[in-house]
Amino acid sequence: MGADNIAKEIHDGVMELSFDRAGKKNAIDRAMYSVLVDALEAAARDTRVRVVLFLGRNGDFTSGNDIADFMNPATFTQDSPVMRFIEDIAAAPKPLVAGVEGLAVGIGVTMLLHCDLVYAGAGARFQMPFVNLGLVPEAGSTLLLPGIAGRQRAAELVLLGEPATAEKMRDYGIVNEVVPDGTAAARAREVALALSAKPPAAVRISRELLRGRDAGSIRESIAREAAAFRERLSSPEAAEAFSAFAQKRKPDFSRFE
Repeated sequence: MGADNIAKEIHDGVMELSFDRAGKKNAIDRAMYSVLVDALEAAARDTRVRVVLFLGRNGDFTSGNDIADFMNPATFTQDSPVMRFIEDIAAAPKPLVAGVEGLAVGIGVTMLLHCDLVYAGAGARFQMPFVNLGLVPEAGSTLLLPGIAGRQRAAELVLLGEPATAEKMRDYGIVNEVVPDGTAAARAREVALALSAKPPAAVRISRELLRGRDAGSIRESIAREAAAFRERLSSPEAAEAFSAFAQKRKPDFSRFE
C-alpha cells in the first residue's frame, strides 16, 4: 500500500514526492517510508533529477509517524525504512524543497530541518510532540534545531511540544516564506523548478558550502537520538502517553520521577 500513499512525479528536473494518505492526515507508515527511501536513493543516482520536492495532499503535509508503528519494535531499528529515510535526507546530495499546508507533526517538522527551502501556508501548524509522548526528538533535530532557531527557541518547540504557527516558524528560521493557504505547493514547485534550471554543479557546491556542517556530527546525532528513542519507546512514560492517547484522556505523569 505504500506506493499508493506516496505520489511520485518527475518533471523538468524535479522529483516531486507527495504524502497522500487520505483519512489519516498523511501519517507515514513503514511501507510509505520504504517508497520514500527508494525514491530518494533513485534521485541521488539519476542525473535528470536536480531537486527533490516534498508536498502533502488532502490539506495536510503529514501528521507524522503512524501511531501503530510506535507499537512495533522493528520500526526504529537501525536498518528500518524509518532510519534509512532519516539517513537519506540527511545525506541528500541534491537540494530539498518543501511546501507545507495544514499539519506538520513530528517527522513532518524534523525533516524540514534538512530541507534547503521551505514554504508554508498561513494556516499551517507545526508540532514536535515527542516529549509529550514520553519520547525524544529524531532526525538529528537536537543538533540542527538549536543551530537554526537558537537554544531557547529549540527548547520551546521540543520541551513544551505545543503547536507553532507558520509565522513563528518563519521567525525561527525554519520556514522561508509564508504564503496564502492553498498556495504553498505552487510556490514550492515554482522555486524547485527555478532551482532545477540553474547550473547543477554550482548549486551542489554552493549548497555544500552553505550547509557548512560536519556530516559525521549529523550522523552521530541521529544515532544518539535513535538509541534514546528506542529506549523511550519501552519506558513507562511512553506507555502512559500512548494508553492515554488510545483512551482519549489526559496522561498522568505525576508518579514518574
